[in-house]
Amino acid sequence: MNDEQFLADRFEEHRTHLRSVAYRMLGSVTDADDAVQEAWLRLARTDTSDVGNLGGWLTTVVGRVCLDMLRTRKVRREEPLEIENLPDPVVSAPSGSDPEYEALLADSVGLALLVVLESSSPAERLAFVLHDMFAVPYEQIAPIVDRTPQTAKKLASQARRRIQGEAPSPDTDPPRQRRVVDAFLAAARDGEFDELVRILDPDVVLRADAGDLRVLRGRTLVGAQAETFRRMATLCITHPAVINGGAGLVNTMDGAPFSIMSFTVVEDRITAIDILSDRERLEGLDLSAVLG
Repeated sequence: MNDEQFLADRFEEHRTHLRSVAYRMLGSVTDADDAVQEAWLRLARTDTSDVGNLGGWLTTVVGRVCLDMLRTRKVRREEPLEIENLPDPVVSAPSGSDPEYEALLADSVGLALLVVLESSSPAERLAFVLHDMFAVPYEQIAPIVDRTPQTAKKLASQARRRIQGEAPSPDTDPPRQRRVVDAFLAAARDGEFDELVRILDPDVVLRADAGDLRVLRGRTLVGAQAETFRRMATLCITHPAVINGGAGLVNTMDGAPFSIMSFTVVEDRITAIDILSDRERLEGLDLSAVLG
């Protein structure tokens, strides 16, 4: 085996982990793959003979690549990002497992959490993702963001407080989540407005992305969309799905994807509904696990 093949094999051992890091950083499957490919290119042209921990070295490289990619989304390098679109949903079947996608997911990485991370500065996001999700020590994070370890800790803490305030931890029981979503769908289909509103949390947030993001907050405003939900439930064929680890739906019309709905369920109430109906983005997603 030549040196290049040996290096490629070692990189493949870490690809799943690196893709998982990049997805949490970027909220885009395509961008995550681009970041991992850039890490491979950097590895291929670097002498790593003195690197004792290749996985740690590659994680640092991917972190730097993702940080640069996040910063290019804003003119000013450390401003919080304006949320213009929903992150890419990761869609899998309600039963069984999809190893390709399972690696991207963890119990705490729902769409609602990724949306909140989008509102964090690039440095805050990196510090939180690497430390809280992958247990990277602040001493290793600090040089990536050009800060001291103490400042890196503060950055992660700022992101953590925002998440705790805006993205409550969802129920972790999949059947319980599914029962709530099924009840919502039944109420929408039957036009039972009172029942539909009862299922919504008083502070529920609806994010609908048809190419640009529209956000509604509160049970009154979201409940006022009951007629839209009813049309969706009656005109579309709904396919149960797991969206970023939580209960969701893939809706089709005339055999083509029409929308993807992700629900955040907390204590038997829906606290967030995220709807992606941008046709171009839907066409770019792999929905074969649900639609066959």
